[in-house]
Amino acid sequence: MIDAMKFISGITGKLFGWYFIFVLIFYGTVFILYDNIQQMMKISENIINRNYKLSSASKNMIENLLNMEENEKKYMVLKKEEYLNYFFSAQKEFEKSLAEISEMESKAMEVSPNWKAIKKNYAQYFSQAQDIKNIRSAEKLWIPEYAINKWIEQISLARADNEREIEIANMELNLRGQLAVRSGLIGLGISTLVGLLGGMMLAHSMVRPLRELLNGIRSISEERQSEPIRIRSKDEFGELANAFNEMAFRLKEEQKMRSDFISMLSHEIRTPLTSIRESVNLIAEGIMGAINDRQRKFLEIASLEIGRVCELLNRMMQVSCLESGAFNIKPCPLTPDVFVSGCLDQIKAAAESKGIIIDADISHNLPELMGDAKYLQQVLGNLLGNAIKFSPSGSRISINIEPDGNQLIFTVSDDGPGIPEEEQAFIFNKYYRAKGVRDHQDGMGLGLSITKHIVEAHGGTIWVKSDEGKGSTFGFSLPKAGE
Repeated sequence: MIDAMKFISGITGKLFGWYFIFVLIFYGTVFILYDNIQQMMKISENIINRNYKLSSASKNMIENLLNMEENEKKYMVLKKEEYLNYFFSAQKEFEKSLAEISEMESKAMEVSPNWKAIKKNYAQYFSQAQDIKNIRSAEKLWIPEYAINKWIEQISLARADNEREIEIANMELNLRGQLAVRSGLIGLGISTLVGLLGGMMLAHSMVRPLRELLNGIRSISEERQSEPIRIRSKDEFGELANAFNEMAFRLKEEQKMRSDFISMLSHEIRTPLTSIRESVNLIAEGIMGAINDRQRKFLEIASLEIGRVCELLNRMMQVSCLESGAFNIKPCPLTPDVFVSGCLDQIKAAAESKGIIIDADISHNLPELMGDAKYLQQVLGNLLGNAIKFSPSGSRISINIEPDGNQLIFTVSDDGPGIPEEEQAFIFNKYYRAKGVRDHQDGMGLGLSITKHIVEAHGGTIWVKSDEGKGSTFGFSLPKAGE
């Protein structure tokens, strides 16, 4: 019973139901057409086998009666044998036509009552008729003229009845034809309507949940999280949505567990690292006693590496805070050219060490932007740091700011190796590093992820345009002050 209900409410059941209705309408239309065609064939057959035969027989009978009367009169006057032969020939044809009509009556075909009267009267006169010898010597007609005229009148009436029947049959035939055409058109229209409505309903019932699933998958792919999909159907799409929601919930829980673990681990490691760094600095400063140059060199290396590990831990903790939303931005109006100059001061030494020239011709007339200076300096610093890291020595990096409606568009362009198109959709993901730099560049793949979260927290968007081998351009938007 449960399986039957699942089948009815499932996609297969919907398709089967739609197909069944379509087939039912189709065969219903075919049956109506078949019935009308059968009736038309029956009417046509009746017209051919009965009415046309009656019409032809009645015409021949009238002609034969007139020939009999004419030839008998000629024989009585001229006494020529050939007129008598013509008389008998016409009489034989008359009797043949009368026999055909009698045969129709015996086959349960409806005939006019006038034919029965004609047959009866003719039989009476025929029994009283003289044989050929008496006819040759007779001085009067064997059939009175008034009788022949009466028969002709009865045959004409029967023929008129037959013509009316033919007319009625033709009208019914035409009506049946119109009914068949109308039924076919109605059936075609209903079939088309059912097909279109059924197709639209099925498409809607399939496309809507597919779109919801697609949006959910994209949100997981792009944002690493997804809201539950609301698909209340009881078909396979509903089951798929439930499975997707369970998967998204588990991913969210696992992501939270990882973030909590990283935050805890970073905190637990940073505390002893701070103590170690302070101890190394104290030893390097000679607090614990005199040290030689070789010892000082190794202590400086140790201090730098400890600082690098601490910076990495700080970034990991920052990512966890950004993903959980547990950070507060304090936006305030910022002057674009002053803001960019402050960022350039921080990376100036790194650019000069590689002989890289930074073009930052920022107009002083740009409107103020709205944002947290500390976080936004990290955004621009990350983009400029990546540009310096991946650009060849002696190249140029350009910074540009353009107003666009209620936003300011920042772009950072370099002459680096570029990013393959298939990797551009993933570079803002946490821990992702492009294949071309994994083996020969330091980093954890956190900088662009942090940058993306900060920009989006300010109500902006970030993107990249790059051609492999031709450099990259990173852009992001920030709201203007007062907007």
